Amino acid sequence: MSVACRAPHRTDSSNHRRSRAALLAAGAVVAALTLSACGSGGTSGGSGNTNFVAGSDGIATVKKADRKANPSLDGETLDGKKLNIAEDYKGKIVVINVWGSWCAPCRAEAPNFVKVAAETKAKGVEFVGINTRDPERGPAIQFEKEHKVPYPSLHDPSGKLMLRFPKGSLNPNFIPSTLVVDRDGKIAARSQQPLNEEKLRKMIDPVLAEK
Repeated sequence: MSVACRAPHRTDSSNHRRSRAALLAAGAVVAALTLSACGSGGTSGGSGNTNFVAGSDGIATVKKADRKANPSLDGETLDGKKLNIAEDYKGKIVVINVWGSWCAPCRAEAPNFVKVAAETKAKGVEFVGINTRDPERGPAIQFEKEHKVPYPSLHDPSGKLMLRFPKGSLNPNFIPSTLVVDRDGKIAARSQQPLNEEKLRKMIDPVLAEK
């Protein structure tokens, strides 16, 4: 069931040719920044050949040999610290969750992420959030306090980090979206829907089992 909770974005109602040309030129950026739905997403990948297999459960997976590298994701966390996922979590399995404090399905799935993060950390799994479409940090910080989120979140109010995902990768298009990055820094799985504990573990466990 799709949840119609869209991230806010501006539209230009002008019909002038010059405005239309400007909009067309920025089309790729707008499409990437408008992470469309807050809730159940589709199974399509990014542009190009992703070589993924989309399951009926909404989880897309990629064979180890066909995986694309996770882009460089770095910046400032909600609590003002610097974080570089590739450098700080090198050799770890990383679960990346794209979320917003305004997103009801994000609130629904948060307890599952908190529980699984605590239970898999000793196995070499790190969780990181990407908080997007929250212009101010206050609501997002309150979200983390309310749900006792133990892991950091990069603050990405305009969605710029989403633009770093390369052509042909399993880029996140929806909020919430979740990626699992393997020990080699490559994207192994993606879901574009709120996850219960079972589905979250289903994404992580096969990557944990890899040698």
